Amino acid sequence: MEQPILSSPAARSPTGLAETSVRNEAHSSGVSWAAVMGGAFVAAALSLILLALGVGLGLSSVSPWSNVGASASTIGTAAIVWLILMQVISSSMGGYLAGRLRTKWANIHTDEVYFRDTAHGFLTWAVALVVTAAFLTSAATYMVGGAASSAAGGAGIATGGQANGRELDSNEYFVDTLFRSESVKPDSNGASVLGEVGRIFAISLRQGDLPAADKSYLAKLVAARTGLSQTDAEKRVSDVFAGAQQAADTARQAIAHALLWVFLALLFGAFCASFAATIGGRQRDHVVIV
Repeated sequence: MEQPILSSPAARSPTGLAETSVRNEAHSSGVSWAAVMGGAFVAAALSLILLALGVGLGLSSVSPWSNVGASASTIGTAAIVWLILMQVISSSMGGYLAGRLRTKWANIHTDEVYFRDTAHGFLTWAVALVVTAAFLTSAATYMVGGAASSAAGGAGIATGGQANGRELDSNEYFVDTLFRSESVKPDSNGASVLGEVGRIFAISLRQGDLPAADKSYLAKLVAARTGLSQTDAEKRVSDVFAGAQQAADTARQAIAHALLWVFLALLFGAFCASFAATIGGRQRDHVVIV
C-alpha cells in the first residue's frame, strides 16, 4: 500500500508547527507604553487641576467667624466626596486615552483585546499614581499648606512633638530632669518653662501615661505660676493631660479614617481607569462583542 504524500509545506517540515505559531505572533509588544505614559500624564495633570479647584472651593466655604460658612463635618464630607470624584474623573480620562491611543493588535481574539485594554488602563492608573506621588506631591503640599497657613492667620502654634519648628529630641526630656529643683519658683522666662512642659507632655503622650514624678513636678510648676494649692494643681494637670490624650486619640482616628477613604478612592480610580480603557480600545478597533 502506498503511503499518502504530504503536500503541505508545514506538514513536510518538522518545524512547521513552530513556524506557524511564530507567524501568528505579532512582532510588537503587547503593551503600548507610549499610550500608557500619555494617559498617565494626563491623569496626573488632571488630578492636580481638580485638587486646586477643590482647595479653592473649600476655602471659599470656610469663614473665620462663628456660625458662618460650612461646618467642619460638612467640609470633611465634601473633601471625601471630592477626593473620590478626582480619582474617578482623572483615572477615567487617562484610561480612556490609553485605550484609544494604543497600537491596534492584528489577529488577536476579542477576549485577549479586552484583557490588554484593561491592563493598559490599570498600568495608566499605576503610572499616574507614581508620577503624582513623585513629582506633584510638593506642589499639592504647597497649595494645601499655603492655604491652611493663610486660613490660620499666620499664627504659630506649638503642638505635641515640635518646638520652635524643629522635631522633639527625646533626650531633651531626660536633660530637663537633671536640672529639676524641689523648690519651684515662678520663672521670669516663661518660654523655657512652657518648652519643658511641652516636652514632658510629648513624651508622656507617646508612652500613654503621665508618670507620678512628672505629674508632681508639673503640679509644682502650676501652683507656683497660678497660686493654686498642690492638690488643685495636680487635678488640673490630670484634667489637661486627659484632654491632650483625647485630642491625640481623635487625631489618630481622623488620620486612620482619612487613609481608609484614600484607599477607597484609589480603588475607584483603578477600576474606572481599567474600564475606561476598554471603552477607548473598543472605539479604537470597533471590536464586535463575542
